Parts: sequence; C-alpha cells; structure tokens
Amino acid sequence: MTDAFTPSPLFERVERARRRKPRIKDTHITLAHGSGGKAMHELVEGLFLEYLRNPLLERLEDQAVFEVPFTGNTNSNGSVKLAYTTDSYVVDPIFFPGGDIGRLAVNGTVNDLCVSGARPVYLSAGFILEEGFPIADLRRILESMRDAALEAGVQVVTGDTKVVQKGSADKIFINTSGIGVIESRVNISAARARIGDKVILSGSLGDHGTTIMIARGELELETEIESDTAPLGSMVEEMLNEAARVATIDAIHCLRDPTRGGVATTLNEIALASEVCIEIHEDLIPVREEVKGACEILGLDPLYVANEGKLISIVSAAIAEPLVARMRENAYGRDACIIGEVKTEPQGIVAMRTGFGGTRIVDMLVGEQLPRIC
Repeated sequence: MTDAFTPSPLFERVERARRRKPRIKDTHITLAHGSGGKAMHELVEGLFLEYLRNPLLERLEDQAVFEVPFTGNTNSNGSVKLAYTTDSYVVDPIFFPGGDIGRLAVNGTVNDLCVSGARPVYLSAGFILEEGFPIADLRRILESMRDAALEAGVQVVTGDTKVVQKGSADKIFINTSGIGVIESRVNISAARARIGDKVILSGSLGDHGTTIMIARGELELETEIESDTAPLGSMVEEMLNEAARVATIDAIHCLRDPTRGGVATTLNEIALASEVCIEIHEDLIPVREEVKGACEILGLDPLYVANEGKLISIVSAAIAEPLVARMRENAYGRDACIIGEVKTEPQGIVAMRTGFGGTRIVDMLVGEQLPRIC
C-alpha cells in the first residue's frame, strides 16, 4: 500500500519500552484503570494476571476458547470447542440515542464471542439495582435486552439480582456472561497478525462514545448521531463464509471489536501480541463529521473513542478486497474499508501515515478519557 519507512530513534525507544513487563505502580484505583488503555493493561497484566495466571487467561483475548471432551452415545470420544466471555456495564446515562444499558450489555457480550469465530448461544445476566430505582425503567431495559437477544439469536438462560442501599450504586449495573460454539476450523487470535496482512475496519469511528458525551450534556450540540451498538454475529459469519469461498477460512487472522480505548488501543494490543508493526492511513479512516466536530471541541482523538458496533479484521491480503465487498452487503458493515497493513518493524508499534505525508506513533490510550462509557 505504501513504501516502507525507516524507524527513527524515537520509534526504537518506544518499541523497547513496550516490551517491558507491565508493573502496577499505583497505590489506589483510579478511573483510568477502567479506560481500556495503558493503566488498565498495567492493572490486568501486573496484578490480576500475577495472582490468577493460567494458560487460558495468559492469552488476554476478549474471551477464553477451549475444548470440552465428551463421550457420545456410540461410545466414541470427541469434544466441542467453546468460547466463554464476561463483561460488566456501568454506562452513564443508562438511556441514550440508539440504545440503553440493556441493549449494550447483550450486544457487547455477543460481540466478544463473535470475534473468536463462535456462534453465540446462551447468556447470563446479573443485575445490581440501587434502592429506589424505578420499576418502569427496569421494564424498559429488560424489553431492550429481550429484543437485542432475539436479534442476536441468543437466550438469557440464567441470572442473578442484588439490591443495594440508596447511594451504594448508581441506578443499575449489569453483568453479562456468554457462551458460544465454534463450529468451523477457525484460528482467530490477536497473536496471529502476519506481515503483509491488510487491516479492515467495518465502519465509522467514535459513534458510541460521542453519543454518550452528548447525552450527558457535556456538549451543547443538536445532532442526529446515535450509538452504533449492534450484534456483529451475522457479519462475522458472512466474513468466514467469504474467506472459505475465496481462499481458506484460516485467512482471517485477527478479529476484535474496538470498544474502550477505541481502535488505537485495540490495534496496539494486536501489534504487541503478534510482535509486528501495524501501519494505518489517516486519510482512509472513516469518521462522521459530527464525531470529528465533537472530538475537536473536547480535544479528543476519534481513534481513542469507544465503539460498540464495529470490528477490526486483520486478514491475508489475498482476501481483503472480496471480504470488504461482502461486509458492505451487511447492514452493520456498509462502510467497511481497508485502513492499513501489517509491517515487520518496529515490532509492537502502531504507526499512522498522516494526511501531510508524515508518520506518527499511535500509542495506547493514556489516562482517563471517557469514564463509564459502557
């Protein structure tokens, strides 16, 4: 797509720093530890992983993928490959244009299963309710969850409810866990990006995060922008089918939904896991004008703003163009496009070719940007 660039001493210093083992230096939890960026990665890798380490957790994917052995009725041994994930939702406000905390909880968990190549099947839902929360609002949220589950083709089959005293929580928090079945011979992981692969984005950036900011009253703007929260299962299924038709299903190497920390942080996670350089092109990245305007007012970069209905795919160059064409046939992939490619050096770095012809490092999100965005 472009000529290779020579890493500068700055790139090399950043590369060395990124390879160091994360250490938790903070003495107290801050909002930055939930941002999806550097602070959260240091917390997870430097603390949680230290105490809970095991081979599945060490992969630090959005879900755990494992096989469960079983014995069939014919006494023949076999196994089923499953994906399992969990997430908690504390978004504020709980109702916003394009969705609410209930729709967000279902879609977010469904998507974390989908990007492993799994077909989501069952969800659990745990509710923490603050004393005094209106029953009418709970009805509205449950209706939204029911409709979202129906669209995604999953069922909520178990759950839990806790009520805490007034002031001990903020209205409602929801935890959802999900299980999915991996029925095809996929091998999707953040560690599988390969030199020469293309980077595909399924649509415009920052819709969800910008919607939440406006709904909070942080911006006095009148706009029709809505959260992009959506289930991505049908699009992922179509992508896998197209890859198998054109070449092989194994040509899809990485899939991720760029939620907290945005596309920038997600690409950094992939670059580090795969030990490659990912180069993206500023002029190819789709961002709505309303989102650009809101981010400019707040001094934010859309690359770091949360999305809830988009995915990043890193695929073999041979299937990139037909894959984008297939994605554009799906309602949630109409603006899909290639935004970059995978390079050799500097490893663990995301670099962006700017509109002015230069190159800059796109690091992980640093500090607290948009708390309680999901």
